[in-house]
Order: sequence, then structure tokens, then C-alpha cells
Amino acid sequence: MNVSITVIIIALTAISSFLAFSNLSLIERWMFTPYLIKRRKQWDRFVLSGFIHKDYIHLLFNMFTFYFFGRVVEQFLAFKYGSTTGGIIFILFYLLGIIIADIPTYLKHQDNSYYRALGASGGTAATVFASIIILPLADICLFGILCLPGFILGALFLIYSYTKGKQDSDGINHDAHLYGALFGIIFILVLSPNSALDFVEQIKNFSIF
Repeated sequence: MNVSITVIIIALTAISSFLAFSNLSLIERWMFTPYLIKRRKQWDRFVLSGFIHKDYIHLLFNMFTFYFFGRVVEQFLAFKYGSTTGGIIFILFYLLGIIIADIPTYLKHQDNSYYRALGASGGTAATVFASIIILPLADICLFGILCLPGFILGALFLIYSYTKGKQDSDGINHDAHLYGALFGIIFILVLSPNSALDFVEQIKNFSIF
């Protein structure tokens, strides 16, 4: 029986997050802290910070989102490359999403000793937007109330993240969301250039009514 890599990643993230909730030293060591990364060469924080979360709500939101969209991307890669190779690519994709999404934040805050961040938002955003490229017309629902096709909600999310990232005023790392999303789009298009044509064809057939 094949075990979903998406589920394994969620399980590992949940376990490490639960441990961190009651272990301040673990949080301090794994948290994404650009100032310490630069000065102590703790580059592993780029990855480790994606496996701990602020609280249960933060963890639940990221992993709930990752579960639904991760399965789409995982299955797409398995179909294209086979279960083993596709699975390895999916793991690398997720980890790279976490890392690359945080690079702009690192460059911006590397001399700010007060800045800290944590969570899998970069990897999750990459997964969501890779899924949108694959299935642009699939509905994404906000809080089970407002449902919009992925490509529309995705465009709105990119605009929102870019705008809020410029303001940098609410304590949320919007840059990680933005660059994680862009990485997810680019990754899928590089691996599967035909996805761009499929995306356009599906959008052309979209109708509100």
C-alpha cells in the first residue's frame, strides 16, 4: 500500500510543532531568524522553521490547506514521473518552497536582530499555486462561504500578498506567501511546460454562468 507523502509531511510537521509548543529552546533554535542565520551560519533554519508553528490554529490552517492541494501536486508528479521519482520530486519541491520563499525575507531582515518567523507558509503557498496551474478552474473556498475558481482567487492572493508585503505592518510574512506562490508556479511550468498551454485552454473555456 502506497503511503501519501503529503500525509507523511503533515505528520512530521504536526509532531515537531507539538514538541515545540512546550519546548522554548527548540523554538528558539528552529525559528527563522535571519540575524542569527547570518552571524552563526545556521542555514538549517531555512528548513527547520517550516516544521514548527506559532500555535494550533497556525498549524491547522497550514496543514489543512497543504493536505488538499498537496495531494493534487503529488498525484500529478506521480502520474508524470512514476510514484518513486515523482515522490522524490514532490519532497524536494516542498522543501525548496519553504527555503526559496524565505530568501527575500532573509535579505530584508538579516541585520534586524528582532525579526523572527516560523511556519510552513512558503511550502504551502508553493503547493497551492502549483495546484492552481494544474487545475485552474477547481474551486477554492474561503471559510466554506466564498468559492472562486483557483486562478481568480490566486490572482487576488498575489496582489494582496504583494501589497501587504510592502506595508510590512501586521506581523505576517506576506513575502513568504508571495515568493512561495511564485516558486510553485515556476516549478510546475519548468517541469511540465505543457501545463502552461493546458492552463490557458482551461481558462479560455471558463464562464461565470
